[in-house]
Amino acid sequence: MDKDAEKIIKEAQEKLENATDLESLDQIYIELFGKNSDLNKLTKKISNLSKEQRPKAGQAINKAKKRLEKLFEETKSKLITYHLSLITSVDVSAPGKKTEIGHLHLVSQAIEEIVEIFSKLGFFLQSYPEIDWDWYAFESLNMPKGHPARDEWETFFIKSPFHPKLGSQVLTPHTSNGQVREMQRLKKPPIRMINIARCYRRQIDVSHTPMFHQFEGLLIDKKVSIPDLKGTFDFFTANFFGPNRQTRLRPHHFRFTEPSFEVDITCDICEGIGCRMCKSGWLELGGAGMVHPKVLSAGNIDPNVYTGFAFGWGIERTISMKTKIPDIRLLYQSDIRFLEQF
Repeated sequence: MDKDAEKIIKEAQEKLENATDLESLDQIYIELFGKNSDLNKLTKKISNLSKEQRPKAGQAINKAKKRLEKLFEETKSKLITYHLSLITSVDVSAPGKKTEIGHLHLVSQAIEEIVEIFSKLGFFLQSYPEIDWDWYAFESLNMPKGHPARDEWETFFIKSPFHPKLGSQVLTPHTSNGQVREMQRLKKPPIRMINIARCYRRQIDVSHTPMFHQFEGLLIDKKVSIPDLKGTFDFFTANFFGPNRQTRLRPHHFRFTEPSFEVDITCDICEGIGCRMCKSGWLELGGAGMVHPKVLSAGNIDPNVYTGFAFGWGIERTISMKTKIPDIRLLYQSDIRFLEQF
């Protein structure tokens, strides 16, 4: 065992003497102390020796290991000293490199701006789960069990115990799960809520990502009408996009609003002509409508006394309409050359 240890030390000395830089030294370290090193293989042989021989063999291997460690550190110190000696001079008058200051991601910037705009109208920011029960995400929003949105090809379901009333758990496909939760929290109107959270759907293309941020607005009070909804959108559009962009309400169908609308805005990339992003000159800003009476009832709000409107849209898509980003997937590629532009 002593002879084997001496042989390992001698071979290590030769390797260390031939090392010319720290990179090659790192490789030698793995060869000397790694899992497949000769020293490690020698250590494994101790179990094959008799009880009387094992202590002496262990001492020899420990001694050899300490010797190798000392040789390695000495070689490393010499190489560092040598490379430092090659630096002949330093220009102390040269300006130093300034610390680069970062900034918020474009999505975070948009969230702050959206919250600020709606806070002027009296809306308050709330936060609700991104993993929620089926009842809040679908059932309470007047979506029956056979609705296409509840298919596994559309929604990400979570493996969790089944709740007899609330059902399964899902990654929220929209922020509308916060509507009934907000009604239950406040119990009585007026309600002016905004809910911003990550949402998840099985979609990916230039205008969709599997994970995206959505903005939800909910207003419930007495005598709330469609003109109130339109006026709210006009106020937001003028403050966020500027006075030159146009919007329209297009009749649509949503289970949780009646009547329902798609809210479109003229494309900022082609200015309404039609392009790869928008196809027709208009881009869907989001869905909206008057809160369905069944949704109000699910939140214990009397639909005979109160009315309200709700709206929601993807923040990434909203950003693309303002900054001429042709593919929202660029927001999540972590390319510093792209992100530094904003």
